[in-house]
Amino acid sequence: MERSAINPWAWSVPLGYDQAQAVSGHARTVYCSGQAAMSSDGAPQHAGDMAAQLALSLDNLQAVLEAAGTALADLVRLTVYTTDVDALFAHYAVLTSRLVAAGAAPATTVLGVTSLALPPLLVELEGTAAV
Repeated sequence: MERSAINPWAWSVPLGYDQAQAVSGHARTVYCSGQAAMSSDGAPQHAGDMAAQLALSLDNLQAVLEAAGTALADLVRLTVYTTDVDALFAHYAVLTSRLVAAGAAPATTVLGVTSLALPPLLVELEGTAAV
């Protein structure tokens, strides 16, 4: 598989994402449902704690990717949904540090929403991986 970062402007790279990624020669694409701060039995965790919810959401996304035979490094697209954009960006390094460590810089969109599936949830991560 060949991946090429598309960055006509360099400002996004230090923020941990590419403006686009061109992928060719891949054999498989994995589309993940949104992952939130949920326990293995489906109970919301860390009410009111954006940093902890962001970390657990990423843990859960990573677990789904690994169950599919992929990894964070294979992410080509990430959508971040949050009920509080300011709080998200105050803790955004929780996400970017893990992605950078994994060698991932997926094309990313952040969306502020009024609510997520369950009231205690503050953030949800939806990813696409290509291998």
